[in-house]
Amino acid sequence: MYQYSVVQWLFFFYLYCFMGWCFESVYVSICQKKIINRGFMRGPFLPIYGSGAIVMLVVSAPYQGNIILTYLSGVIGATLLEYVTGVCMEALFKVRYWDYSKKPFNFQGHICLGSSIAWGFLTIFMTHVVHRPIAEFVLGIPSALLTIITLTLTVFIAADFSISFRTAMDLRDVLMRMEKGKEELLRIQKRLDVMIAVIDESKEEFVEGIEQKKEQTREQLEQVKEKWKETIQENLQYHSIESAEMKAGIEEQLNKVKRAIYERPSKYLESIRDEVSELRGRFSVQSDDGVQKAASDFHKRNLILGNPSMASARYNEYLEELKKEITRRKQSRKKKTVNEAENKEI
Repeated sequence: MYQYSVVQWLFFFYLYCFMGWCFESVYVSICQKKIINRGFMRGPFLPIYGSGAIVMLVVSAPYQGNIILTYLSGVIGATLLEYVTGVCMEALFKVRYWDYSKKPFNFQGHICLGSSIAWGFLTIFMTHVVHRPIAEFVLGIPSALLTIITLTLTVFIAADFSISFRTAMDLRDVLMRMEKGKEELLRIQKRLDVMIAVIDESKEEFVEGIEQKKEQTREQLEQVKEKWKETIQENLQYHSIESAEMKAGIEEQLNKVKRAIYERPSKYLESIRDEVSELRGRFSVQSDDGVQKAASDFHKRNLILGNPSMASARYNEYLEELKKEITRRKQSRKKKTVNEAENKEI
């Protein structure tokens, strides 16, 4: 069993976090064909590698003389660590920072056979090759100096982790708001569809009612005309009213009736006016694109760019939308920089 102090164990953890970041960043940068600052944190540290290294050392310590048991202990210990970490991070942040769903023989996308096999060989390599010279180097550092270095790293890494943790929580909230926003917009759309259907039906009924009233009005006016004609004929000898004035009066009455018919508002439309205004306000709030705000945030943008394989079982649609917007903005800035450089040369 390794005989190290708490400070030495902590320094080993930080050192392997850094080595893991170097390995992962180089590997992912080669795969992506561009420089990637890999990891959950912004600094050059990957806690999963530091934790994995410490777990490998601890679980394999009793079996240093047996390479097979060292291998098996590394497979079991590191795989359990990877699974528990993956499950906890997804439950907390609603996002997977690594995803083996497309790998053969994976379990829930958090672990896979290939990764577990690699952990076993890495445990042998760690305990028999890597850790021995590193341990000699660390043990040779004066205790006071090692304590100062470790405490300084602790402050720096704790601050970095706090910011990264807050950013991951904010990103989770953004994804949840995007889902709620989409659900709200769907409800608004369904309600408007119903309202439009009812309005169309009411419009048809309203038009039919107008036609019926117009027909009734015509019949009533014809009757009025006949009566007024009879009255006019009977009273022309007694009154000096000209027939043109009578016609004008009749036409004026008819126009009043028509205006009353056409200007009468639908009672249903009056009742839904306030609801339409409310829906318009809700739509304005929900259509305030959270994607733009998240994509412009420095920490969220770097968190997503540093984890290109990031995925989410529930919010993947919105996460991919964020990735696309961030990529679009990055390409736009790059194009703008190139154009400015070309303009300066001209």
